[in-house]
Amino acid sequence: MGFFSKKIDKKIASYQQELIETHYREVDNMYHQIRGWRHDYRNHIQTMKAYAAKEDWEAIRRYLDLLDEDLMKVDPVIKTGNPMTDAILNSKISLAKSKGIRVIADAHIPVKLKSSEIDLCCIIGNLFDNAIEASVKLPEKERIIRVYMDMKNTQLYISFTNFTAGKKLKKEGKRFQSTKGEGHGFGLVRIDTIIERLDGYISRNSEDGAFTTEILLPQI
Repeated sequence: MGFFSKKIDKKIASYQQELIETHYREVDNMYHQIRGWRHDYRNHIQTMKAYAAKEDWEAIRRYLDLLDEDLMKVDPVIKTGNPMTDAILNSKISLAKSKGIRVIADAHIPVKLKSSEIDLCCIIGNLFDNAIEASVKLPEKERIIRVYMDMKNTQLYISFTNFTAGKKLKKEGKRFQSTKGEGHGFGLVRIDTIIERLDGYISRNSEDGAFTTEILLPQI
């Protein structure tokens, strides 16, 4: 292995570690919100008991509506059947929503995966980050990301689609040109490296103002 190859591998490894740390911070933030709500649970009960003692049923109804609205902010919106996938998907969906991006997700993983959680975290995290980066360049009403995950026989199928700013993206070799920076390029390399190691399949397609990535990962 030459000096240049070692340098590239070192940068990819560094970017991978940074990516993983970022994802876990996002996940920790989500569960921190959940822990905070649980910590306040006793106070909420005591408040409603006080309203009940006064027989102020309207106040209780208003309070329950507020609690329901607050809980919706931290309750996971996607439950795939795989805890790590739930964590990374929900943290990224929360991030997308904070940027005015609508996420339409349909994800089901009813079996124990052969793929490592770290690999899956890197793949999903990169796909979501790329889709978010492209989406924020659009008017808010056009910011949509579609995510689909399910088993196809013995393979895990992953599909990400986001709209792009008009023009069809150009390909350079096997990959589409990146409008971001060095880290984005290494993120794509990392995805391809993982999929190759797992004997998977990846397809990227840019058509009609939409960019779609499809992945198949064997699970036997």
